[in-house]
Parts: sequence; structure tokens; C-alpha cells
Amino acid sequence: MKEWEITFVDQKGERTALLFACENRPSIEDAARQVRGHLFPIMDELDLNDFQDRAESPTAKWLKEQSGVVITGITEMP
Repeated sequence: MKEWEITFVDQKGERTALLFACENRPSIEDAARQVRGHLFPIMDELDLNDFQDRAESPTAKWLKEQSGVVITGITEMP
């Protein structure tokens, strides 16, 4: 299984990295779910159905609009 580094700017404006293991490159939405689970463990259990089919990446959109968190990159680790 490959390991991927998800880089993002957190709610304090600091650049942060999070490692994620999966076989294929994660999508922005997959990365956003990992970041949300890391930053907001309780929120990770919520369903964002309100955004379902109305936003391309509902979790990424929620992170940006509600917390100012923006994913800046997804890089495969050597």
C-alpha cells in the first residue's frame, strides 16, 4: 500500500501535513475527509448530505467555508 502526504493550510493559517495510506492517489474529497477526521474528530461522524449532489467535493467545500482549511497538495511518499 502506498503512503500519501496531504498538505493543507489549517484554521490558524499554518501549513500542515498528514499521512494517508491507500493504493491509489486519493481524490480531493478523500483527502478532505482525512483532514476533517484529523482536525475535527467529532465532525467526522456527521453526514454532509445537505451538500450531496450540490457540491463537487462537499467535505472540501465545508472545510474551506466553515474553517478556512484548504488542501494544497497530495503527494506520494517515496
